[in-house]
Amino acid sequence: MAKGNHSTVTEFILGGLTEKPELQLPLFFLFLGIYMVTVVGNMGMITLILLSSHLYAPMYFFLTSLSFIDLCHSTVITPKMLLNFVMEKNIISYSECLTQFYFFSVFAISECHMLAAMAYDHYVAICNPLLYNVTMSYGVCSLMAVGVYGMGLISATVHTVCMLRLVFCKANKINHYFCDFFPVLELSCSSTVINELIGLCFSTFNILVPTLTILGSYIFIIASILHIHSTEGRSKAFSTCSSHISAVTVFFGSLTFMYLQPSSVSSMDQGKVFSVFYTIVVPMLNPIIYSLRNKDVKVALNNLLEKNFL
Repeated sequence: MAKGNHSTVTEFILGGLTEKPELQLPLFFLFLGIYMVTVVGNMGMITLILLSSHLYAPMYFFLTSLSFIDLCHSTVITPKMLLNFVMEKNIISYSECLTQFYFFSVFAISECHMLAAMAYDHYVAICNPLLYNVTMSYGVCSLMAVGVYGMGLISATVHTVCMLRLVFCKANKINHYFCDFFPVLELSCSSTVINELIGLCFSTFNILVPTLTILGSYIFIIASILHIHSTEGRSKAFSTCSSHISAVTVFFGSLTFMYLQPSSVSSMDQGKVFSVFYTIVVPMLNPIIYSLRNKDVKVALNNLLEKNFL
């Protein structure tokens, strides 16, 4: 660590998901498999949308961005985590730890707001279908995407800059499989009150605002669906939203447990389990959910396979 920060700690040891030797190899292959599915699934989703002209719609513009975020989010965490299963000590330097924390924050926060943007898109598509192409024009979608990534970059920058003020002089073992907010704070020799306060404020904003946006959108969507008289119309509207609701529930549920409570209340061991959901499981599940439960994506995939292999 830089001399200006008055710290003797120049590197950390990642504690990993578990210290039980008999679980190391099975977990390595399990998470390696999950990561491979994540990469193939999200790269496949991005490629499919780019190659299928009838998927050139705002919904799939946001889905492409979500797949990109999930791919990057998983890549920031999983490779380093896999090393922990095959190495006696998984060492990460101070600068690497801060870098991992920064990009993890960027993509985690961006995903929160991207899911909110997708909920708003569903709201416009179902509640104002005649104005959909005007309301969700390419320019509007681009501005929304810039706002999503902007929120991720700004929040992550503030978090990381606040981390720079901390002094690490004794313990250097992080009780986690990556450099997360609270596990790193636990090792600080200096006061972490400011960091925890800023972290709680930003976490509340980045979780509560998207959650309220999503809830508000779906209240209007449900009210609109109830006015649809045909069973087929209601079924189509519900199917449009079902995959998004599934992704939102798992992602925001695990985030809320981790970051909307003081570090003294949360258990690090429980936190590891919930972290696995939003850092590893959700990026793998999203392309599966959106492909299996979306008729347009399934049709596009079948057309692409028939065109290239039949």
